[in-house]
This record gives sequence, C-alpha cells and structure tokens, in this order.
Amino acid sequence: MSAHATNLAEKFASKAIEKYFEMAVTPKITNDEYEGEIKDKASKLNVLTFSESEGLQDYTGSDLTLGTVTESEGTLTTDQQKAYYFKIKSLDRFKSYVEDPESTLMVEKAGQLQEAVDTYVLEIGKSDAASGNRVGTVYDTGTVTVTTGTGAVAGSGTTFTSGMVGLGFKAVGHSVWYRIKTFTSTTAIVIEDDKDDETSAYTGGAIAGGTAYEIEANTARAITSTNAYSSLLDLKTKLDTAKVPKANRYAVVNSLYMNKLLQAGVVTRDTESDTDKIKNGYVTRIAGFDLYENEQLDGDNTNGYWAVAGHISAITFAMAFVKTGIEDLQGNFGDAYKGLNVYGAKVVDERRKALATLRFTA
Repeated sequence: MSAHATNLAEKFASKAIEKYFEMAVTPKITNDEYEGEIKDKASKLNVLTFSESEGLQDYTGSDLTLGTVTESEGTLTTDQQKAYYFKIKSLDRFKSYVEDPESTLMVEKAGQLQEAVDTYVLEIGKSDAASGNRVGTVYDTGTVTVTTGTGAVAGSGTTFTSGMVGLGFKAVGHSVWYRIKTFTSTTAIVIEDDKDDETSAYTGGAIAGGTAYEIEANTARAITSTNAYSSLLDLKTKLDTAKVPKANRYAVVNSLYMNKLLQAGVVTRDTESDTDKIKNGYVTRIAGFDLYENEQLDGDNTNGYWAVAGHISAITFAMAFVKTGIEDLQGNFGDAYKGLNVYGAKVVDERRKALATLRFTA
C-alpha cells in the first residue's frame, strides 16, 4: 500500500472518530480514567478506585487514628470489535469524502459506529446499576424464606419468572439489596451479593419463612405527561440517597419518553446555548440531570424500555481504531477500505451506586 493510501486510511479513521464524538451520547456519559494502552482486540486496561479506612475524624487533641488507603482494581477489556470494509472506486473521490466531515460517507459511517457504541454503553448502564436503584413496578406477591450461605429463596404464593434474574431483591430483615442470580421455578430463585468484581456469594444471613419482600422494577411503569417529570425525580432520589455527587449527572431517555415531557410542558428544547451538546442528543437541564434523547435504549414498549441515569464517574469507556488500511481489489478495479475498531466499558462495584434506571412504557 502506498504512503498516500496509508495516510488516507489513517485520516479516515481519525475523522470517523471525530464525527462519532459529535453524534454519540457515550462521550457525554462516560469517563476515560483507565490505565494502559489499547493495542489490539481484547486489550486489558485497569480501572482503579480508592477508599480510606478511617475517613474524616473528630479531633480532640489526642493522637489521630492512622487511616489506610486501599486501592482496588477492575479490569476493562476491549472485547467489542466492529469493522469497516467497503469498496472505493477512486482514492481521490474517497479523499474528498474524508475531508468533508458532513459528507454522506462520513455521516453514515460515523452514524453506524455511534449506534453500535451507544447501544452497548446504555446496556452497560442498565445492567450494572446497583440493586435497589431501579425504578418501576415492584413485585411482592407472597412471602419468602432465605437460606443462609446459599442464598436459596423459597417462595410461598409466589410466581417468580426467569425475567427477574439480574433484578434487585430485598426481604424484611435485609439491610441492603441483593441480586437475583438464578431462576429455578415459580417458587425458587437464588440471590447473591450485588457484586461483579468478587466471587459470587450470599452474605445476608437467614430470613425466616413467611417474610415479606420485594423485587424491584419487575414490570414497567406507564409514563404519561402527568408522571414523566416525577419519575425523573425518582431517579434523582436514588442517586441522592446513594450520596452521588450532584454535578455531572445525566439521564438518557428515548423519543417516546421525551414526547411525554414535552406534552407536560416541563421541557423546552435548548437549540442555541450549546450546539455541540445538541448534536449528541442533548435536550436541556432538568431535575438535576443533563437530559439526552437517544433511540438506542434497551427494551420495547410492551415489556418496557430502560432509561439510564447516572454520574459520569460510573462507566469507564475505552475505544480505538487498532487497524486501518486500503488494499487493492484482486481481480477487480478500485480499492477497498478496511478498518477495525475495538472498545469496551467497565463499571467497578464501588461505582455501581452512581447508576439508576427506570423501566417504562409510554
């Protein structure tokens, strides 16, 4: 491949990333605070969190207790791979497309990347939210017994379903939320500590038979113009209760939800103050959130969509073009562009509390 073609391929990759940053919501709701270098597919990067054993102490004149800073490490793996491979009839024509950021080619290719990445990251935001931070309609029919050590839950008068796996569970007597690990039958599930970075275990102790409980967001909340704003406030309350910083919070909803907010008259689209944000789907500041509209939210209007809210510290994201080039077409005229983009995201356990979700239909 000629130096000209090499430079052109690298320029396309660079411009595609630039255009992606203009269009995607992901750069607005994630951070890039990782250690390491993306060298190829499945690169492993470190995400560090810190905690201090003593915290802020009362000073009385006596010796202070020496605290210990503990560093915990999560691994971000760039295991998502997306490739471009398309025919180029003319390198000069291709160059003209690359140099025009608004050309059909650049908008289309960056748009494909934006949809794939936003879908992936919003799914991470949905699935990695801390148990107890999901808003919707709870399930609390019947009573339960929980076995110490195993986390086995035996239901009486319950109708558990496989769709409950991954949702938060809390019985009377529990001081924290747990996560449903497996489904066996309508009267049998297993719960575990709400952790991803440690070996699965249940440390909540025994819960005697006949105890009330609830499973969060088992079904969707019907969003109307009347409750669209108050439901955002419910998300705010989840983050407030977890003592998540109030700055740099966001909420991502789809057009169905946005229409309810517009009908209620509580939202006016911001079309002038921040043009760059608007390209990423930014709508306005509301209920303590930078509000974004995005159609890549998981779900449907029957079982429920999942709106995602949080703080930018929660999701760490990494992405890079690791291979890019232009090759001759064997047996045909012209050339072909080939490029490999890899990416991945990680929410370490300590930061899962900085995510909240809403299951809704509209």
